[in-house]
Amino acid sequence: MSEVNYPKFCPVAMAASLLEPRWTMLVLCEMWSGSTRFSEIQRGVPGMSPGLLTKRLREMEASGLIRRGETKAGAHREYFTTPVADELEPLIRGLGEWAHRNIDSDVSLQSLDARMLMWNVRRKIDQLELPRRRSVIQIILRDPRKGEAQYWLVSKPGEETDLCFTDPKFDVDLYIDADLRAFTSAWMGHSSFETEIASDRILLSGHELLGRTLTKWLVRSSFADKITDRPADQNLALR
Repeated sequence: MSEVNYPKFCPVAMAASLLEPRWTMLVLCEMWSGSTRFSEIQRGVPGMSPGLLTKRLREMEASGLIRRGETKAGAHREYFTTPVADELEPLIRGLGEWAHRNIDSDVSLQSLDARMLMWNVRRKIDQLELPRRRSVIQIILRDPRKGEAQYWLVSKPGEETDLCFTDPKFDVDLYIDADLRAFTSAWMGHSSFETEIASDRILLSGHELLGRTLTKWLVRSSFADKITDRPADQNLALR
């Protein structure tokens, strides 16, 4: 798969040849999060073109990392990780935790993607902390470079929280108007929602109880609790 001629006898080199092609590890992470259809995987890695995703899935299947599921006529094709790939999950997650602890937050918050952020946020909604009815949260994310993006989280008891990119025409319970960097920073654990709200970088309006319990039903990234206090000069910077 790789164009680099690594020494084949080296196990690390052999692993790199499978995992180094761009997006491979992100595709695996998206599949470990539950995405099986092409459209679901693509939403989890929005910077990846459909053509490149198709190519990468073929390569990953050929290398034994994923398999295609049985499909009926007219059904959507599905992809699943293999036991070989699943052995990698704790290793790749550990790599992410290492980066989250050690790479300077100013660097990690430079290249933000609102759509990718929201696709992951909707997985972390704790419905047990929401009212036992349909709850609609509109999130407005403001990026100085790309402008404003609007999303709607629609949560119903017993159903997976839905992320809408266009107005679903439901009454909105809570509005969250936020600076994209501030929202990402709070969700990833570089700062806190309390700090960003107090600084007016995240504004809440609407349902008072939903606003007060934001940090209960909006669960932060699983990487958020992996940050440890380190002197700033010990953090790595990517060039």
